[in-house]
Amino acid sequence: MTPRRGLSSAPHTHPFRWVVLGIATFTQAASGFFVQGIGAMGIHLQHQLHLSTAQLGLLISAAQLAPLVGLLVAGELLDRYDERWVVGAGACAVAVSLCAGSLAPGYGALLCVLLVVGAGYSTVQPGGSKSVASWFDASQRGFAMGIRQAGLPLGAALASAVLPYLALTLGWRSTLLTGGLVALLGSAVFMGFYRRPPTETVETHHVIARDSTPRASLRSRLGIRLRMLREPSMAKIMLSGTTLISVQSGVGILTVLHLHEAASVSAGTAALVLVVAQGAGVVGRICLAAWSDRSRSGRYGAVMTCMAAVVVGMAVLMTPLGRSPTIACCVLVWLGFFGFGWYGPWVAYVTESAPPGRTGFALGLAMSANQIAIVTVPPALGLLKDLTHSFVPAWALLTTMTAAALIVSAGAERRHRHSCSARWTDFAWFKSRSTEDPEDGPGVRRPDAAGRTRQRSDPSGRDRGAVRP
Repeated sequence: MTPRRGLSSAPHTHPFRWVVLGIATFTQAASGFFVQGIGAMGIHLQHQLHLSTAQLGLLISAAQLAPLVGLLVAGELLDRYDERWVVGAGACAVAVSLCAGSLAPGYGALLCVLLVVGAGYSTVQPGGSKSVASWFDASQRGFAMGIRQAGLPLGAALASAVLPYLALTLGWRSTLLTGGLVALLGSAVFMGFYRRPPTETVETHHVIARDSTPRASLRSRLGIRLRMLREPSMAKIMLSGTTLISVQSGVGILTVLHLHEAASVSAGTAALVLVVAQGAGVVGRICLAAWSDRSRSGRYGAVMTCMAAVVVGMAVLMTPLGRSPTIACCVLVWLGFFGFGWYGPWVAYVTESAPPGRTGFALGLAMSANQIAIVTVPPALGLLKDLTHSFVPAWALLTTMTAAALIVSAGAERRHRHSCSARWTDFAWFKSRSTEDPEDGPGVRRPDAAGRTRQRSDPSGRDRGAVRP
């Protein structure tokens, strides 16, 4: 398939953008298929590899460590090269490492395999987001991002259904081989069918040429990227992202435990509620992102709505109502909708806030900050629960973090809108003054194109009198 034939200069109206959305969604789900299913087959891994709970947790963390740096590197590569090859190569690295891991002799080799998997996956997350953002304009970008980000929990649900069965019947090595083949299919689909829109190609060539000049030293290029950290929009992005990803991690690891221990719900029912909450998150990512396309408050307004919603939900869980099975289940589904659904409008906001030609690096920078929370928050919440023998401190920590981030973000948004309003007022005043004749002084205007004249008072409040014919 060659979409460039007959492709207009406005890819945002070309039907091939929906093909791109499907490709990006499938590749993300395929690349994260195995890692997302580790938790579901945890019991089988413990029995077959004789692992402790801590060792099982280290397996999950191993796949998340490499992206701390890998996302920044991937972002830089995406700004310089076609994401078709960057994403495809990363997904291929995931596939090769998993297939090789099926021959691993034991736990230590499996840890090394997952480190390589995390490094390869680092290109898929920002690369897929960048590819979708380049094909959709602002009127549909949020909706498209929501669909694309929904691919990850959908892939996780499929992995949770397939991989435990394979581990039970064929052994744990078969799950790595299956995950590798699925990732290889995702890599082949992306490299075979994805094409970059021509407008982005021109922009990328311009950025590469600019950065390749002798004056563009390593120090200057690094300075340009570090200045992004001081941008108000990036500060809001990183603050809201790390806070909400912490909530998402908390909901993921505490839902079943809270329902089983605090609300006296059976383990099977609690697990089912978690599946429903994840399904609500899929719906939330699509609906909230689509809403941000039309909302007057914009992308970040949708993100702040999610922050406020999760604060309310977690506050309820800390009260005696949180021990009621019915109320706790409903609140946790609520938290699934908003605590997982925020990611769609958030990613769209990141892509639209990035400087021209720096979308990849902006995505990598924001996602690297999120990755720190992904690695550190789950063990911190678990330790807090073990030390206090209660879920209230864990929910309280997440509530406090989110409320503080919401207050800071709301203040920043208020200052930003006030600044924009002031600049618009100054512009309108300057434009109105530019229509006045300097010889007449303030308040007197010449006739317009239709021959009409308008009389305006000068700053002292007195009319200037006659208007020049």
